Amino acid sequence: MRMVDIIEKKRDNKPLSKKEITHFIEGYVRERIPDYQASALLMAIYFNGMTDDEATFLTEAMLQSGNIIDLSAISGTKVDKHSTGGVGDKTTLVLGPLVASCGAKFAKLSGRGLGHTGGTLDKLESIDGFNVNLDNDRFVAQVNTLNIAVAGQTSKLAPADKMLYALRDVTGTVPSIPLIASSIMSKKLAAGADVIVLDVKIGEGAFMKTIEDARNLSRLMVKIGENFGKKVIAFITDMSEPLGNAVGNKLEVIEAIRTLQGNGPSDLQKLSTEIGSYLVHHAGLTDSLKDARKMIEQKIASLEANDKFQALIEAQGGKLPDLNDYIHTRDLIAVKSETGGYVEKLNALDIGLAAMRLGAGRETKDDVIDTDVGIVLNKKVGDKVEKDDVLAYIYNNKDDITDEVKMVLSAYTIVEHAVEKQPLILEIIA
Repeated sequence: MRMVDIIEKKRDNKPLSKKEITHFIEGYVRERIPDYQASALLMAIYFNGMTDDEATFLTEAMLQSGNIIDLSAISGTKVDKHSTGGVGDKTTLVLGPLVASCGAKFAKLSGRGLGHTGGTLDKLESIDGFNVNLDNDRFVAQVNTLNIAVAGQTSKLAPADKMLYALRDVTGTVPSIPLIASSIMSKKLAAGADVIVLDVKIGEGAFMKTIEDARNLSRLMVKIGENFGKKVIAFITDMSEPLGNAVGNKLEVIEAIRTLQGNGPSDLQKLSTEIGSYLVHHAGLTDSLKDARKMIEQKIASLEANDKFQALIEAQGGKLPDLNDYIHTRDLIAVKSETGGYVEKLNALDIGLAAMRLGAGRETKDDVIDTDVGIVLNKKVGDKVEKDDVLAYIYNNKDDITDEVKMVLSAYTIVEHAVEKQPLILEIIA
């Protein structure tokens, strides 16, 4: 089988067989196929797309390129959640303890942040002593005893995805729905969960920009999961403004804890409750989604979910932070409105980029994060604003943040007329 024949076949918009796709992935991982041929095939896929079967074959080949985590020793149904990335997205920190306190087995492998979106591991590691490097035996044992563990992905998990993503990043082929779907699902399937909820975000602060693209991506990932015998549900959620109020590692930990105590922002609490309801119900713990929702609300009210987060921190070597003495920055700067009216837009991308430039995120994978810095939003879409009202607070350790202040200010669009908030959850695809 020649690689050039596979390239020409996809160039001519003909579907590739499982054998051809497996030949490509195995050859590329073993460095028998050069970058220039892999790039040519990726570009052909970018322009011509893939059938559902092709995307499933690609997912399987990438899945088989590395280790598949064996969670069979965990009793009960294993649940997991994946977000396509957003600004202020600390949902895992809330969702995990919530569903674990309900009895679901939350076995979560997470990643680090890059660019304007944050990473769950970076947020957890901002907690003093928290260890995300768990071997498989410890990971499984902790989920069995505590119902929850959160650890870092290893390089042996779907290595073909890592290699292909690096190539896609420099060849302009990242925004391809079948390539995105197979990338996400190969890692999720390798992580071993039985029930997976996907949070597919759209808007300025997300990778997907339109509801049509988000719908197509969600449908394909649900179909791939079904082909592998998994229960997959996709939430399409709005990321035109940040989720919650806090953007920055320690700031988001504080907000997650307050949400688990019933005092968090309404959008974060709603999303965590709704996703959690699906995970709890499909783990077989309730007869209906309505019952699952009631159970989750009760776990927040009783502080059992908060206690579960504390138990997670202690189990992985961390020390529960004192929320009154957790953030240490040189400055706390108030960004004030120059006019009155109502917030019509709050550009999540601008807020995310401003937080990254403060040091809360990485521009390159080698950058060192300042876990104390970040932004807390005081006004969001739909809020009434008077002149000189504080729009946001910036937690800062840099000498000069003139540009970052301008970015935060320009992220807000304020109009004279009242503005209706848009729904957070746009569609659910199952």
